[in-house]
Amino acid sequence: MNHLHPAGHTCCPETATSHPHDPIPTQPEDIPQTVFPSGETRQSSQSSANSINYTPLTSPGSPLTPATEPEPQVDDYLEELKDEGTLEITPAPPQDRRSSSKPISVDPEEVKRLLGETASNARLIEKVCCGEGCCKLQALEEDPESKHHLPVIVPDNEAFRSLHLRLGPLSLESKLTKTLDLPPPVVSFAPLSNPTTPYESSVHKNPPKFVTPHPPYEVFSAKVHHARELTKPGAEKKTYHFDLDVTDYPEESGTVDFVVGGAIGVCAPNDDQVVDELFDLLGVLRHLRDKPVILKTTGGRWPTIWGEDTPRELLTTRRELLTWCSDLQSYPPTKPLLRLLAEYADAPNEKKILMYLSSAQGQAAFCDLRTGPHLTITQLLHAFNSSKPPLSHLISLLSTLMPRFYSLSQDPLLSCRRDGTRCRRIIEMAVTVHETNNWRGGPRKGVGSGFMERVARKIIAATEQGKDPLTLDLRVPMFRGLMANPLARQFCMDGPMMLIGSGVGIAPFRGFVHRRLMSENVTNKVWVVQGIRDSLLDEIYSGDWGVQEDKIKTIVQSRGGTHQYVQDAVRHQADLVWFLLNTLDGRIFVCGSQKGMGEGVEQAIIDVVIDKGNLNGEEAAAFLEGKKNEGQYIAVSFIHLVSAIENKSCG
Repeated sequence: MNHLHPAGHTCCPETATSHPHDPIPTQPEDIPQTVFPSGETRQSSQSSANSINYTPLTSPGSPLTPATEPEPQVDDYLEELKDEGTLEITPAPPQDRRSSSKPISVDPEEVKRLLGETASNARLIEKVCCGEGCCKLQALEEDPESKHHLPVIVPDNEAFRSLHLRLGPLSLESKLTKTLDLPPPVVSFAPLSNPTTPYESSVHKNPPKFVTPHPPYEVFSAKVHHARELTKPGAEKKTYHFDLDVTDYPEESGTVDFVVGGAIGVCAPNDDQVVDELFDLLGVLRHLRDKPVILKTTGGRWPTIWGEDTPRELLTTRRELLTWCSDLQSYPPTKPLLRLLAEYADAPNEKKILMYLSSAQGQAAFCDLRTGPHLTITQLLHAFNSSKPPLSHLISLLSTLMPRFYSLSQDPLLSCRRDGTRCRRIIEMAVTVHETNNWRGGPRKGVGSGFMERVARKIIAATEQGKDPLTLDLRVPMFRGLMANPLARQFCMDGPMMLIGSGVGIAPFRGFVHRRLMSENVTNKVWVVQGIRDSLLDEIYSGDWGVQEDKIKTIVQSRGGTHQYVQDAVRHQADLVWFLLNTLDGRIFVCGSQKGMGEGVEQAIIDVVIDKGNLNGEEAAAFLEGKKNEGQYIAVSFIHLVSAIENKSCG
């Protein structure tokens, strides 16, 4: 039976290898040379919110790492959407927005009318809500008994102006309601009972031993064997390759090991300059910053990441806590944090503004603050420079500094470096540096990628100077992380497969090809689709796949060459895609950002199924869902995971 194509469906082009009326093609005998037509790329309006869901699994006998939901940095996420051609951003002064905060209604009564009185209706907007009570917004009313109504004088500094706060008729006499109560501290410091107690801190190289993201195992200090830049000068984003020595990685229970397609966790520290800047802003004396103290917590997991929820007394230093345990830049401010700054603000105007942001009347301004450009705690302290809260109270409200996850970019069973007569075991990974503008006008780099870039630049500088990088003894604190993820679990040594990745998402597929080369020629067995901006600047691992790449790999350029995206290449290779989906041991792997690239590829495959299978849109989506369940379509987006916040405070 013939079906009408659904609205938004993009037909697969009719080429020598793609015929809509040939639903069951024969196995391709060679790799077609893809020639993309000129013209605009048509983007489909259909998408699936479940295209790249990822649930960590563990193999039998492997140590359990508590699962967390991935919460990608929103600025990195928007940048990925721009790169993949699924988001068009039009600059609109005075500020760039990190996510939409357009209200359903600026009138709280209208919001209540829309939602109704039942709690179930409120769930309708949970996915676009910051969770801080926008529907409880109350208007700022002038006091009729006041004689002046003079607007509050705002702080005169660049940090405050960068917040772009809209304060309306706020004055020192404005009445504020439903202001948040001051949150109690859950952290305190106590002096050592014996000041001569020896304590050795390796704060500039390794985290303290109580930081245990992989309990009961400690973080492993992996020596950096080598590092190099994969992208060329002029690339919009820099990507670096790293060789890490894990020869002495301790044995763990079960048979868990580093596997092809697996990901390691990296415990990245905050930048030393950011830590010292925060100390200076809080007025912490220099002789106290590295002085051993007893850390006391009333409960929670912090600072252990995934330890037991229990009160603690730990020997540490203030610098260790700020460097390795508290995230200083990744998350938007919360009302408890702003309420704390208000409590310790000496300037009346700053206190009023901060209290306003913690009240029902300041709800709209608070939402703008959370959904605007990324803020850091140091930026807020510069903006409200009369506020100097105690360090112990401040870190009670900061988010835990979580590990960052990076995929292995090679087959870890094959990589080895000779050290005399001993074979050193090396794992490899690629890291793309994510940058956004900070309030000073310079770049703000991610915690994890910024740390890895600093390590890489030291290695590269030493190499250029003719020095042996190994003499630097540079370390990356890491642990064997996600070795039972979908990529690793579904990889197999036989059967045809298509590997689709954009940017650094292509890195784990290099390991797939290396492993398959152990047993067979990959030509006509493995097909790679690599999406990049410009092949002259951004192509990573070119010539480093161990095969004649022109026989297995298609390069798709979004800004150079053909101005196409990976989903376009999927449609142009419709025969091959349909063949893989209908072959018992065929597999299609997709690796990249969850939105944009992932959804675009999934919609392209649905378009192929519609054309080749003569199905309608609903039937094609159900067909692909079945292939997901059977392990023939595997899509993930964890190449640069940023784990979700774990609140260390009670409640």
